[in-house]
Amino acid sequence: RLRGRDELAFREMVERYHGRVIAVARMHVPTRAIAEEVAQDAWLGVLQGIDRFEERSSFSTWLFRIVSNRAKTRGIKERRSIPFASMTVEDGPSVDPDSFDGMMMWRDAPSPWGAAPESVATSSETLSFLEQTIDTLPENQRAVVKLRDQLGWTSAEVCDSLGISEVNQRVLLHRGRSKLRAALDGHFSLAGGR
Repeated sequence: RLRGRDELAFREMVERYHGRVIAVARMHVPTRAIAEEVAQDAWLGVLQGIDRFEERSSFSTWLFRIVSNRAKTRGIKERRSIPFASMTVEDGPSVDPDSFDGMMMWRDAPSPWGAAPESVATSSETLSFLEQTIDTLPENQRAVVKLRDQLGWTSAEVCDSLGISEVNQRVLLHRGRSKLRAALDGHFSLAGGR
């Protein structure tokens, strides 16, 4: 139907996928407004490229590859305006090696968060802190964490959308979650264990 330029079919695809298109675009660009522009560009790309779609993958996989590629390109352009000194380089292990003893066991259990974990984890302050911290993760870790933990995508969907291997997806997810856990531990220890 899309190849036949059926307007209703296109409208159905936009209604079905647009929210996820914005979410994928948002992984690579700094603002929602730019993500909306990327989405519009991606939908135009779908219309222009539908005749070349070979159906070797699902439509959604093909669509999210278009979105991801266009968003990455736009994200690179947007980052050019950021001073080089403000960029961080990801290096080192995802968890501080001093956290482990010689047998690779935790030296100390993670710090308790004080109040009931459920109430602390769902408080608006914690959610805001967590969202800000996620935004500081390196791009690929941020994308995987958001897709898996915020949007509930499966690892296969993430791999297809981002064009990464299952092993890479697991490593990025582990590193991202480890950094979030460390940030939360630091946040709660500074706040006095709530």
